[in-house]
Amino acid sequence: MADTVASLKLTSDGAMKLLHAAMAKAKEMGVPQCIAVVDAGGQLLAFSRMDGAFALSIDTALMKAMTAASYGVPTGDIAAGIDIKLAIATQGKRINLPGGLPVIVDGHVIGAIGVGSGTGEQDKQVANAALGSLAGAKRF
Repeated sequence: MADTVASLKLTSDGAMKLLHAAMAKAKEMGVPQCIAVVDAGGQLLAFSRMDGAFALSIDTALMKAMTAASYGVPTGDIAAGIDIKLAIATQGKRINLPGGLPVIVDGHVIGAIGVGSGTGEQDKQVANAALGSLAGAKRF
């Protein structure tokens, strides 16, 4: 077994591409959003609170992105019961609200996007539209 492995990294340009695509989709839908883009370690790369988005969604958008990056799966799909335990154990840093999607390219989780301020379905639509702007990114 190898001691190292090649990996991909989401750049700040890539994060901004995701952010702008998400903002365009949210505008098209008429649903102002808070949008967070993080790297594979859950560290913030890009953020926007669109005019009219709920201020409290700042935190949930970031937590959705951090959770999706950490687990490599969309938020909202973690089993009931386990989701509450994870939220408590991480002091709210892991949440199961829909709207967080991992950014996966060539099988590598390179980051995630979290969207909040609409319904869960609207948040997922905006996040998925953002993934469509990044070459090779898996869609959900």
